[in-house]
Amino acid sequence: MTVSSPPEQLNRGAKNQIQRFNFSLPWTIMFGYLTLMLFVPIAALFLKASTVGPAEFWRIATSPVALSAYDVTFTTALIASLINGVFGVVIAWVLVRYDFPFKRLVDAIIDLPFALPTSVAGLTLATVYSDNGWIGSLLAPFGIKVAFTRLGVGVAMLFISLPFVVRTLQPVLQEMEKEVEEAAWSLGASHAQTFWKVLLPPLIPAILTGIALGFSRAVGEYGSIVIISSSIPFKDLIAAVLVFQRLEQFDYAGATVIGTVLLLISLVMLLAINILQAWGRRYE
Repeated sequence: MTVSSPPEQLNRGAKNQIQRFNFSLPWTIMFGYLTLMLFVPIAALFLKASTVGPAEFWRIATSPVALSAYDVTFTTALIASLINGVFGVVIAWVLVRYDFPFKRLVDAIIDLPFALPTSVAGLTLATVYSDNGWIGSLLAPFGIKVAFTRLGVGVAMLFISLPFVVRTLQPVLQEMEKEVEEAAWSLGASHAQTFWKVLLPPLIPAILTGIALGFSRAVGEYGSIVIISSSIPFKDLIAAVLVFQRLEQFDYAGATVIGTVLLLISLVMLLAINILQAWGRRYE
Protein backbone atom coordinates (compact mmCIF):
# COMPACT_ATOMS: atom_id res chain seq x y z
CA MET A 1 0.00 0.00 0.00
CA THR A 2 1.44 3.34 -1.10
CA VAL A 3 0.89 6.38 1.10
CA SER A 4 0.99 9.78 -0.63
CA SER A 5 3.24 12.41 0.85
CA PRO A 6 1.70 15.67 2.13
CA PRO A 7 2.91 17.74 -0.88
CA GLU A 8 1.34 15.23 -3.26
CA GLN A 9 -1.93 15.36 -1.35
CA LEU A 10 -1.93 19.17 -1.53
CA ASN A 11 -1.25 19.14 -5.26
CA ARG A 12 -3.98 16.58 -5.80
CA GLY A 13 -6.44 18.69 -3.79
CA ALA A 14 -5.55 21.80 -5.78
CA LYS A 15 -6.03 19.93 -9.07
CA ASN A 16 -9.43 18.67 -7.91
CA GLN A 17 -10.51 22.20 -7.04
CA ILE A 18 -9.36 23.50 -10.43
CA GLN A 19 -11.25 20.70 -12.17
CA ARG A 20 -14.41 21.47 -10.20
CA PHE A 21 -14.13 25.16 -11.19
CA ASN A 22 -13.54 24.30 -14.85
CA PHE A 23 -16.58 22.07 -15.06
CA SER A 24 -18.89 24.10 -12.82
CA LEU A 25 -21.56 25.84 -14.88
CA PRO A 26 -22.73 28.19 -12.08
CA TRP A 27 -19.14 29.30 -11.44
CA THR A 28 -18.62 29.99 -15.16
CA ILE A 29 -21.86 31.99 -15.39
CA MET A 30 -20.97 33.97 -12.26
CA PHE A 31 -17.48 34.82 -13.47
CA GLY A 32 -18.69 35.73 -16.96
CA TYR A 33 -21.46 37.97 -15.68
CA LEU A 34 -19.19 39.73 -13.18
CA THR A 35 -16.61 40.22 -15.92
CA LEU A 36 -19.12 41.93 -18.21
CA MET A 37 -20.91 43.97 -15.56
CA LEU A 38 -18.09 44.87 -13.13
CA PHE A 39 -14.55 43.95 -14.10
CA VAL A 40 -14.56 45.27 -17.68
CA PRO A 41 -16.16 48.68 -16.87
CA ILE A 42 -13.83 49.20 -13.90
CA ALA A 43 -10.80 48.22 -15.95
CA ALA A 44 -11.93 50.56 -18.75
CA LEU A 45 -12.17 53.46 -16.31
CA PHE A 46 -8.69 52.80 -14.96
CA LEU A 47 -7.25 52.46 -18.47
CA LYS A 48 -8.89 55.69 -19.58
CA ALA A 49 -7.51 57.50 -16.53
CA SER A 50 -4.03 56.09 -17.13
CA THR A 51 -3.85 57.81 -20.53
CA VAL A 52 -3.80 61.21 -18.81
CA GLY A 53 -0.40 60.76 -17.20
CA PRO A 54 0.56 60.87 -13.50
CA ALA A 55 1.27 64.61 -13.36
CA GLU A 56 -1.94 65.59 -15.15
CA PHE A 57 -3.93 63.04 -13.12
CA TRP A 58 -2.66 64.58 -9.89
CA ARG A 59 -3.34 68.11 -11.11
CA ILE A 60 -6.95 67.34 -11.99
CA ALA A 61 -7.60 65.21 -8.91
CA THR A 62 -6.24 67.87 -6.54
CA SER A 63 -7.58 70.97 -8.26
CA PRO A 64 -9.33 73.45 -5.92
CA VAL A 65 -12.76 72.69 -7.38
CA ALA A 66 -12.23 68.93 -7.01
CA LEU A 67 -10.96 69.25 -3.43
CA SER A 68 -13.96 71.38 -2.54
CA ALA A 69 -16.29 68.81 -4.11
CA TYR A 70 -14.60 66.00 -2.14
CA ASP A 71 -15.03 68.00 1.06
CA VAL A 72 -18.73 68.63 0.44
CA THR A 73 -19.32 65.03 -0.58
CA PHE A 74 -17.44 63.07 2.05
CA THR A 75 -17.77 65.41 5.02
CA THR A 76 -21.51 65.87 4.52
CA ALA A 77 -22.00 62.14 3.91
CA LEU A 78 -20.10 61.31 7.10
CA ILE A 79 -22.17 63.74 9.19
CA ALA A 80 -25.41 62.44 7.66
CA SER A 81 -24.47 58.80 8.28
CA LEU A 82 -23.52 59.52 11.90
CA ILE A 83 -26.85 61.30 12.51
CA ASN A 84 -28.69 58.36 10.97
CA GLY A 85 -26.60 56.06 13.14
CA VAL A 86 -28.20 57.65 16.23
CA PHE A 87 -31.76 58.02 15.01
CA GLY A 88 -31.62 54.72 13.11
CA VAL A 89 -31.00 52.91 16.40
CA VAL A 90 -34.03 54.59 17.97
CA ILE A 91 -36.26 53.82 14.97
CA ALA A 92 -35.16 50.18 14.76
CA TRP A 93 -35.63 49.80 18.53
CA VAL A 94 -39.19 51.14 18.39
CA LEU A 95 -40.12 49.01 15.38
CA VAL A 96 -38.84 45.84 17.07
CA ARG A 97 -39.80 46.38 20.71
CA TYR A 98 -43.08 48.35 20.51
CA ASP A 99 -46.52 47.66 19.11
CA PHE A 100 -48.52 50.64 17.91
CA PRO A 101 -51.18 51.45 15.29
CA PHE A 102 -50.04 51.39 11.67
CA LYS A 103 -46.74 49.79 12.66
CA ARG A 104 -46.55 47.77 9.43
CA LEU A 105 -47.19 50.90 7.39
CA VAL A 106 -44.41 52.80 9.17
CA ASP A 107 -42.09 49.82 8.72
CA ALA A 108 -42.85 49.74 5.00
CA ILE A 109 -42.29 53.50 4.61
CA ILE A 110 -38.73 53.04 5.90
CA ASP A 111 -37.93 51.38 2.56
CA LEU A 112 -39.39 54.27 0.55
CA PRO A 113 -35.95 55.77 -0.32
CA PHE A 114 -35.06 52.39 -1.87
CA ALA A 115 -38.05 52.42 -4.23
CA LEU A 116 -38.53 56.14 -4.84
CA PRO A 117 -36.71 57.56 -7.89
CA THR A 118 -33.98 59.85 -6.64
CA SER A 119 -35.13 62.70 -8.86
CA VAL A 120 -38.59 62.50 -7.30
CA ALA A 121 -37.01 62.49 -3.84
CA GLY A 122 -35.00 65.60 -4.72
CA LEU A 123 -38.05 67.37 -6.10
CA THR A 124 -40.04 66.51 -2.96
CA LEU A 125 -37.29 67.67 -0.61
CA ALA A 126 -36.70 70.88 -2.58
CA THR A 127 -40.43 71.65 -2.43
CA VAL A 128 -40.74 70.95 1.29
CA TYR A 129 -37.52 72.71 2.33
CA SER A 130 -37.73 75.72 0.00
CA ASP A 131 -38.32 79.14 1.52
CA ASN A 132 -42.03 78.78 0.74
CA GLY A 133 -42.25 75.08 1.64
CA TRP A 134 -43.90 73.51 4.67
CA ILE A 135 -40.67 73.17 6.63
CA GLY A 136 -38.54 75.78 4.89
CA SER A 137 -41.05 78.54 5.66
CA LEU A 138 -40.78 77.70 9.37
CA LEU A 139 -36.98 77.89 9.28
CA ALA A 140 -36.73 81.03 7.13
CA PRO A 141 -37.56 83.49 9.97
CA PHE A 142 -34.55 82.13 11.86
CA GLY A 143 -32.25 82.72 8.89
CA ILE A 144 -31.95 78.99 8.13
CA LYS A 145 -31.98 78.19 4.43
CA VAL A 146 -32.03 74.52 3.44
CA ALA A 147 -32.87 74.18 -0.23
CA PHE A 148 -30.05 75.04 -2.65
CA THR A 149 -27.42 75.05 0.09
CA ARG A 150 -24.99 72.54 1.57
CA LEU A 151 -27.55 71.89 4.30
CA GLY A 152 -29.94 70.71 1.61
CA VAL A 153 -27.29 68.27 0.41
CA GLY A 154 -27.13 66.89 3.95
CA VAL A 155 -30.91 66.55 4.14
CA ALA A 156 -30.95 64.58 0.88
CA MET A 157 -28.17 62.30 2.15
CA LEU A 158 -30.08 61.75 5.39
CA PHE A 159 -33.18 60.79 3.45
CA ILE A 160 -31.59 58.25 1.12
CA SER A 161 -29.24 56.61 3.68
CA LEU A 162 -31.60 56.11 6.64
CA PRO A 163 -32.94 52.67 5.60
CA PHE A 164 -29.46 51.14 5.62
CA VAL A 165 -29.02 51.71 9.35
CA VAL A 166 -32.54 50.61 10.29
CA ARG A 167 -32.53 47.46 8.15
CA THR A 168 -29.08 46.46 9.37
CA LEU A 169 -30.09 46.78 13.02
CA GLN A 170 -33.54 45.21 12.92
CA PRO A 171 -32.45 41.54 12.51
CA VAL A 172 -29.90 41.92 15.30
CA LEU A 173 -32.47 43.41 17.66
CA GLN A 174 -34.98 40.70 16.80
CA GLU A 175 -32.49 37.99 17.73
CA MET A 176 -31.66 39.55 21.10
CA GLU A 177 -33.46 37.80 23.93
CA LYS A 178 -35.44 40.01 26.27
CA GLU A 179 -34.50 37.70 29.16
CA VAL A 180 -31.03 39.25 29.06
CA GLU A 181 -32.48 42.64 29.92
CA GLU A 182 -34.67 41.16 32.63
CA ALA A 183 -31.64 39.42 34.14
CA ALA A 184 -29.77 42.73 34.24
CA TRP A 185 -32.74 44.44 35.90
CA SER A 186 -33.02 41.68 38.48
CA LEU A 187 -29.36 42.26 39.37
CA GLY A 188 -30.08 45.89 40.10
CA ALA A 189 -29.06 47.54 36.82
CA SER A 190 -31.01 50.58 35.72
CA HIS A 191 -32.51 50.91 32.26
CA ALA A 192 -29.64 53.19 31.20
CA GLN A 193 -27.00 50.78 32.55
CA THR A 194 -28.72 47.85 30.83
CA PHE A 195 -28.68 49.66 27.51
CA TRP A 196 -25.06 50.87 27.67
CA LYS A 197 -23.48 47.77 29.19
CA VAL A 198 -25.70 44.89 28.04
CA LEU A 199 -27.55 45.84 24.86
CA LEU A 200 -25.25 48.29 23.09
CA PRO A 201 -22.03 46.19 22.84
CA PRO A 202 -23.62 43.46 20.64
CA LEU A 203 -25.23 46.19 18.51
CA ILE A 204 -22.05 48.14 17.80
CA PRO A 205 -20.90 45.99 14.82
CA ALA A 206 -24.34 46.28 13.20
CA ILE A 207 -24.46 50.02 13.89
CA LEU A 208 -21.03 50.56 12.35
CA THR A 209 -21.97 48.44 9.34
CA GLY A 210 -25.20 50.40 8.84
CA ILE A 211 -23.34 53.70 9.13
CA ALA A 212 -20.73 52.54 6.61
CA LEU A 213 -23.39 51.39 4.15
CA GLY A 214 -25.32 54.65 4.55
CA PHE A 215 -22.11 56.61 4.08
CA SER A 216 -21.35 54.73 0.85
CA ARG A 217 -24.86 55.32 -0.43
CA ALA A 218 -24.71 59.03 0.41
CA VAL A 219 -21.37 59.45 -1.36
CA GLY A 220 -22.79 57.97 -4.56
CA GLU A 221 -26.06 59.92 -4.52
CA TYR A 222 -26.76 62.15 -7.52
CA GLY A 223 -30.42 62.43 -8.55
CA SER A 224 -31.87 64.03 -5.42
CA ILE A 225 -28.86 66.23 -4.66
CA VAL A 226 -28.65 67.75 -8.13
CA ILE A 227 -32.20 69.06 -7.62
CA ILE A 228 -32.06 70.27 -4.02
CA SER A 229 -28.60 71.87 -4.34
CA SER A 230 -27.44 74.81 -6.44
CA SER A 231 -24.34 72.83 -7.59
CA ILE A 232 -22.13 75.92 -7.26
CA PRO A 233 -18.39 75.22 -6.85
CA PHE A 234 -16.96 75.95 -3.40
CA LYS A 235 -20.50 76.02 -2.00
CA ASP A 236 -22.56 72.84 -2.37
CA LEU A 237 -21.10 71.09 -5.42
CA ILE A 238 -20.62 67.35 -4.86
CA ALA A 239 -18.16 65.12 -6.72
CA ALA A 240 -20.82 63.19 -8.67
CA VAL A 241 -22.30 66.41 -10.06
CA LEU A 242 -18.79 67.68 -10.84
CA VAL A 243 -18.22 64.60 -13.01
CA PHE A 244 -21.43 65.36 -14.92
CA GLN A 245 -20.45 69.00 -15.33
CA ARG A 246 -17.09 67.98 -16.78
CA LEU A 247 -18.88 65.70 -19.24
CA GLU A 248 -21.15 68.56 -20.30
CA GLN A 249 -18.00 70.60 -20.98
CA PHE A 250 -16.57 67.71 -23.04
CA ASP A 251 -13.75 67.43 -20.50
CA TYR A 252 -13.65 63.63 -20.62
CA ALA A 253 -10.21 63.46 -19.04
CA GLY A 254 -11.32 65.49 -16.03
CA ALA A 255 -14.50 63.47 -15.60
CA THR A 256 -12.54 60.22 -15.83
CA VAL A 257 -9.95 61.30 -13.27
CA ILE A 258 -12.53 62.45 -10.72
CA GLY A 259 -14.57 59.31 -11.35
CA THR A 260 -11.49 57.19 -10.77
CA VAL A 261 -10.80 58.95 -7.46
CA LEU A 262 -14.38 58.27 -6.37
CA LEU A 263 -14.04 54.64 -7.43
CA LEU A 264 -10.85 54.18 -5.43
CA ILE A 265 -12.41 55.72 -2.35
CA SER A 266 -15.49 53.53 -2.80
CA LEU A 267 -13.31 50.42 -2.97
CA VAL A 268 -11.62 51.43 0.27
CA MET A 269 -15.04 51.94 1.89
CA LEU A 270 -16.23 48.53 0.70
CA LEU A 271 -13.12 46.97 2.19
CA ALA A 272 -13.86 48.72 5.48
CA ILE A 273 -17.46 47.46 5.39
CA ASN A 274 -16.29 43.88 4.84
CA ILE A 275 -13.88 44.20 7.77
CA LEU A 276 -16.71 45.50 9.97
CA GLN A 277 -18.98 42.65 8.92
CA ALA A 278 -16.25 40.10 9.64
CA TRP A 279 -15.69 41.69 13.03
CA GLY A 280 -19.41 41.58 13.73
CA ARG A 281 -19.62 37.87 12.93
CA ARG A 282 -17.22 37.20 15.82
CA TYR A 283 -20.01 38.21 18.23
CA GLU A 284 -22.76 36.11 16.66
